[in-house]
Amino acid sequence: YQYFLSDPTFFAAIGNSLKLVFAVLAISIIGGTLLALLLDQAIVGRNIVRLMIIAPFFVMPTVSALVWKNMFMHPVSGLFAWLMKSVGLQPIDWFAQAPLTAVIIMVAWQWLPFATLILLTAIQSLDEEQKEAAEMDGTPPLSYFYYIVLPHLARPITVVILIETIFLLNVFAEIYVTGTGGPAGNLPYLVYFQGLLNFDVGGASAGGIVAVVLANIVAFFLIRMIGRNLEG
Repeated sequence: YQYFLSDPTFFAAIGNSLKLVFAVLAISIIGGTLLALLLDQAIVGRNIVRLMIIAPFFVMPTVSALVWKNMFMHPVSGLFAWLMKSVGLQPIDWFAQAPLTAVIIMVAWQWLPFATLILLTAIQSLDEEQKEAAEMDGTPPLSYFYYIVLPHLARPITVVILIETIFLLNVFAEIYVTGTGGPAGNLPYLVYFQGLLNFDVGGASAGGIVAVVLANIVAFFLIRMIGRNLEG
């Protein structure tokens, strides 16, 4: 434990884990709210759009990572490289120049549909009388969102934060498949690296215990937060 907790790699892994969690949560909540508001409108092909947006949530993390690595973020033949070349920019080698950002994008793509689905369900459960009263009063859209929709989304957002945080602390497949374990390695990847690559079973076991303790601490505070929200 002393060696593991004094290793700079451990603190780098903790930092990467926290950056990943906060970034994906921000994208999920903000993007999920915007998509939920869009999907609540009467648009052409709404059911097809809903299916397309929700579909990534059911893709296996390993498959998702391979698709992003080879089809979207490949520095030579990827979609992003082609788009940047088409506007005269130099393509980015995502997994060499911005590995953590690449992992955040992949994981956010997987978890954005979950947040969208939860928040869309909450928006659709709004009281129709409130909607009609707001329309009759001529309430501006921003005021309607801020004073009616947003307070109604407080509890669903806390649920999204709780569930996604627990899973985001255990992200591994995307980092392993894309080979970004060095600069973008989080705590689960560090445990894997110590145990199966460095053959340091003791260090890996200590890291696993530390990961479990940290996850339980985070879960404890999140459960308290969601409990206060539900009581309110």
